[in-house]
Amino acid sequence: MNDNDRNVVTEVVRRGFGWLERDQRPEGCVVGEVVWSPILTAQYVMTATMTGQEIPADRKLRFQKYFEVWQRSDGGWGMHAESPSYVYVTTLVYVALRAMGLQTNHPMCARARGWLRNQGGVLQIPSWGKAWLAMFNLYDWRAVSPVLPELWLLPESLPFHPSRMYCHTRLIYLGLGYLYGVRYQTPVTPLIIALRSELYDRPYERIRFENHRFDLAETDLFEDPPAVLKAAYTMCGLYDRVHPGPLRKHALAYCLDQIIAHQRESRFAAISPVNGLLNTLALYHAGHRDFGPSFQGIDYWAWTDDVEGERFNGAHSHSWDTGFTVQALCEGPLAGEFRTFLENTARYLARSQQTVEVVERERTHRDMRVGGWCFSDEHHRWPVSDCTAEALSALRYLADELDAEHLPAPERIVQATLFILSRQNPDGGWGSYERNRGGDILRQLNPSEMFGNCMVEYSYVECTASCMQALRHATDRFGDLLSGPERQRIERSITNGEGLLRQTLEPDGAWQGFWGVNYTYGTLFGITGLLAAGNPPSDRTIVNACAWLVDHQHPDGGWGESWRGCHAERYIPHEKPQVIMTAWALMALLRADYDGPGAAEAIETGVRLLTSRQLPDGDWPKEGVAGVFFNTAYHHYMLYKNYFPLWALGLYLRRE
Repeated sequence: MNDNDRNVVTEVVRRGFGWLERDQRPEGCVVGEVVWSPILTAQYVMTATMTGQEIPADRKLRFQKYFEVWQRSDGGWGMHAESPSYVYVTTLVYVALRAMGLQTNHPMCARARGWLRNQGGVLQIPSWGKAWLAMFNLYDWRAVSPVLPELWLLPESLPFHPSRMYCHTRLIYLGLGYLYGVRYQTPVTPLIIALRSELYDRPYERIRFENHRFDLAETDLFEDPPAVLKAAYTMCGLYDRVHPGPLRKHALAYCLDQIIAHQRESRFAAISPVNGLLNTLALYHAGHRDFGPSFQGIDYWAWTDDVEGERFNGAHSHSWDTGFTVQALCEGPLAGEFRTFLENTARYLARSQQTVEVVERERTHRDMRVGGWCFSDEHHRWPVSDCTAEALSALRYLADELDAEHLPAPERIVQATLFILSRQNPDGGWGSYERNRGGDILRQLNPSEMFGNCMVEYSYVECTASCMQALRHATDRFGDLLSGPERQRIERSITNGEGLLRQTLEPDGAWQGFWGVNYTYGTLFGITGLLAAGNPPSDRTIVNACAWLVDHQHPDGGWGESWRGCHAERYIPHEKPQVIMTAWALMALLRADYDGPGAAEAIETGVRLLTSRQLPDGDWPKEGVAGVFFNTAYHHYMLYKNYFPLWALGLYLRRE
């Protein structure tokens, strides 16, 4: 790289961090929208309608604009920005549009109704959709697969007890269990009568809904419920016909108590709006005073702009984005130019760390909270392993750039380290929100049909590598704060994490990601984790992984994977190189100092792609989805296109 090339790259990095600095919030974080699906906004409108909460006219217009922008050319709505239309999403958005006052002949409604008719109607909507329609008095509860609240009363030692589920899944089914148990249903209104005639091709009263219990639209299906689960549904249905009244009452009281505790622990935001809306309906049915704060708490997840109107996100990424941005800046050569920016991020990270423990952790099935950081901000109060790890890694770099007065107190650094250690699974890896609690039985009983790998916490390559790197940073930079036994525990923990990474390596030399698309993402973290464990760049596994990356570069430069690869669980290239994935691949190659066949040219062409696509204001264009969860739910993490390219270019400048 000659001086002119260095100056070009340096100016790209300077412009990029200038853009992020302008985007920094007053509280010190940087945060981009986590774009997911119209389903959340539709469910919010349905919840407001069922509970008699008026949506202001201007807000309805913003919702309507969002739905209009997201409607596909075929008339339906998809699970994410690039997905085909889903019966589940289209049906609920249609109901929401009508509930907001749009008439049947409105173009959005007419096109959606036509698409649903072409798919065979809404009787084949997946189970979550059947439940939402039943609550809106548009489906028969008797044809909804049972979600028995009594399951929560079973001994917790049983391998299929709900408390063993992945936290998002169990909390969704907690709310559904209560609502199923009481057969919650909004009263019939003229709107309901009209919707019944619009959604079905025959009189509502003549439909034998029970014949359609297991009907599933091909557009929506990812994982067909196994025969054993269908048999369990049949048994639960038989029990449900004769259940003892006192036992059902006790089970409902238990579920409601758990819902109340969850809402209060999360300051009424819930772990996400997916279960928060169900909890809100349960509290409304119970006449509980927490209904009002819970309904208002859903607004925590709202996002508004002039381009797409208003919608609800399934997650926020305050700490996640901030931790990555700090590392991207500090691992490059320009940190000294953005000192005020770094001071503000340090202030945010110090304030957003969790310092208050969960009340009655065992009773509410929670792991420890103190010391962790959430994916979002401190309001959420659900800390995550790798979010904590990336925040701790950011503090390691901030400690080199800033005076101690800007950093959290030493005991808070120790708490963060202990939090990460507490989240390690027996197999040596790390999950996300909690340690793994469930086994193969739960994994095989996936009732959601639209999603995969959602029943239990796994050990993920990404979380494992993030935690290993953070623990290494803790010993390298904050080792004097840790006791001898704590440092020894960290070394054992890192060694065990390395074992998990080597065990999950694919035969071709790459790692499959879980939270990002897909092998490029997983391989970045796999390499990072092995380096954090002390392996040299010459380690054969690292060399092979780097060679895999070089072999999978696009012919015209850069890297890119299609989200369809997560569906198929194999590598599928994108039609064209992507900025985010190019940055991931470059980061891996540069961290590993890879100099194998083709490496130099691959790195140079990747760098040229990143610099060529930057916009004049320092931003990068929005391209394909890069985030994923549960195989089918894809996210645009809107700041990934900003800090990951800057991180890669900063590492490139440092190397040169």
